[in-house]
Amino acid sequence: MRRATLLVDGMTCSACVSQIERSLTAVDGVVEARVNYASGRASVACQESVDDAELQAAVVAAGYGARFPEGLSKEHAVETVQLDRLILSAVMGAVVTLLTMVDGLAFDLGFQASDWLAAVLAAAVVFGSGGGFHRRAWAQLHHRTATMDTLVSVGTASAWLWSTVVLAAQIGDGHLYFETGAVIVVLVLLGRCLEGRARQRSGDALRALAVLVAPEARLEDGTDVPVASLQVGSRFVVRPGERIATDGVVVDGFSAVDISMVTGEPVPVEVGPGDAVLGASVNANGSLVVEATGVGAETVLAQIMQMVEQAQLNRTRIQRLADRISAVFVPAAVVIAVATLIGWLAAGQPASEAFTAAVAVLIVACPCALGLATPLAVMVGTGRGSQIGIIVKGGEMLEDTRQLDTVVFDKTGTVTEARMEVVEVAAPDGDPDELLALAASVEARSEHPIGRAIAAAVQNCRPVADFENHPGAGAVGVVDGIEVRVGKRELFAHVPEGVAAVAADIEAMGRVAVLVGRDSVAEAVVTVDDRLRASAQPAVAALKSLGLDTVLLTGDHPRRAQAAGDELGIDRVVPGVGPGGKATEIARLQSEGRRVAMVGDGINDAPALSQADIGIAIGTGADVATEAADITIMSSDLRVVADAIALSRRTMNTIRGNLFWAFVYNTAAIPLAAAGILEPIFAAAAMVASSLFVVTNSLRLRRFQSG
Repeated sequence: MRRATLLVDGMTCSACVSQIERSLTAVDGVVEARVNYASGRASVACQESVDDAELQAAVVAAGYGARFPEGLSKEHAVETVQLDRLILSAVMGAVVTLLTMVDGLAFDLGFQASDWLAAVLAAAVVFGSGGGFHRRAWAQLHHRTATMDTLVSVGTASAWLWSTVVLAAQIGDGHLYFETGAVIVVLVLLGRCLEGRARQRSGDALRALAVLVAPEARLEDGTDVPVASLQVGSRFVVRPGERIATDGVVVDGFSAVDISMVTGEPVPVEVGPGDAVLGASVNANGSLVVEATGVGAETVLAQIMQMVEQAQLNRTRIQRLADRISAVFVPAAVVIAVATLIGWLAAGQPASEAFTAAVAVLIVACPCALGLATPLAVMVGTGRGSQIGIIVKGGEMLEDTRQLDTVVFDKTGTVTEARMEVVEVAAPDGDPDELLALAASVEARSEHPIGRAIAAAVQNCRPVADFENHPGAGAVGVVDGIEVRVGKRELFAHVPEGVAAVAADIEAMGRVAVLVGRDSVAEAVVTVDDRLRASAQPAVAALKSLGLDTVLLTGDHPRRAQAAGDELGIDRVVPGVGPGGKATEIARLQSEGRRVAMVGDGINDAPALSQADIGIAIGTGADVATEAADITIMSSDLRVVADAIALSRRTMNTIRGNLFWAFVYNTAAIPLAAAGILEPIFAAAAMVASSLFVVTNSLRLRRFQSG
């Protein structure tokens, strides 16, 4: 099984999407085909035996153009009208309008020369500049489908043919509609031009990611080679200021690497031998030698772009509803137009007025705004999310995220940094700084995580002699000729009441209390704990401002868990739960009618991430966690969790606004056109305006800012 991506040219509404999907799935070996109208991209899941040429031929047979993107390029097949063709059409349309509407410009050379000139110019616009509408409508007729092209083609061709018959046979009241067909084509082309240019902006986020890829890499021998030629195991040099060519591991050198363009992490990361680095991140200062561990589609950047693209192709539930409505809209419009024509004639109205009303119905009924309403907003919203480190797996996640009322956090590695640090030093009768320096000097020889945390609290440790490690109890060493003990109570001959009381209070909070003393007497207590992320507290506050309840799940001691919860301002703390217990607790919340998001990072969080309505994985955590999650936060900044929820809500509000106005437009405009109130030219202008409203409203999501 493989997945192929095609760029499709010529789509004009959601009915085109359905037709192309049917054509692709009709190819033997194709399992699934998804087409995004907003981006002009088709994603096809098919057997390995299916040739790319077969897929391309299926799209072409449906009346559309198709091509394949190159490399990591995220170009979008958004149809744009050539400006010179549009200008020429507009000039000819203006001349036709003047000749048919201004009596003083009419001239007669023994026959109605000005009217026949208008007929010729109108034909050039309707069948020349607007030829694409007629070609696609004819191809769609062979597939027994109808789209926006059908409406425009029938409406404009009918206007020209009717007028030509009237002019040649001198029948009826003599009213001509050459300007109607010409101006409608010009307005639709203008709308397509403006819409296409605006829609191209909606793909800026993905294109910005694609251009981050360095075009070349410099090998260790100084040779410059294309990045595409790198293989796993290749070693390349990254000089200061250059982008890292692909994912890899540093084998030589030290530097700070700016990964903000890839993950949204604002602080450069210090790296050295053995540290992993991401392709497309920027080497800030030192020179590095990197060994490639992932190339091409296996890099983090490529996977981010792939996830965002797949999210844009997945349909939301509200979009599927809009698609079902759009599928019957065009045939219904044709029926209404015919009924309008018959109704006007049956009422004894002039044929010209009946024809005008029918054409207006055809033009105004185009569902292009309805087709753009959802996919364009999803495209812009997910694209903006990728820029700030939020990767959403599917459009449905946006709907589900909007309905959340409870956010559950894992503790270790999620709200904490999963590394121990010295929180404070208490010395009732001594100098805490001196005693900490002595303890750090001894623990500098230790391999225990708590010992390393104490050693890291002091910059310059002193030499230690006669070091002894006491497993499960602590360590002993001689510093400046004095025996120093660091560890539990049993390591000391005497523990004063004041020191014992401080240690008891610390342990009651679930934290680690380490005694420090000289000559077997405990003199100080060093408090060691897992450091809370600096972003955790503001993240909880931001979630509460969105009206969400917060819960902390952890396997920690109840007092330690509650202390962390109190410091963060979390509503409820559930301690002593393992991986299965976390999933069970989420299921219990769901049974109460809550919509729950789970935020985690580790392997043991995968069951809970899967159980939750929305699983949110911190991208710095285990791969299995991000696989189980619906949303991945690429940075370690927990405030982005609130941004993800706020962005989802903003996107869904935009979709609802788009759909509301699109429905209002069609619901109100069709009766007005059928009643003869809305002229065909104004109907075309209204159709263009509705599409541009949906596009510009969706593009407002590009201005979304992190909280």
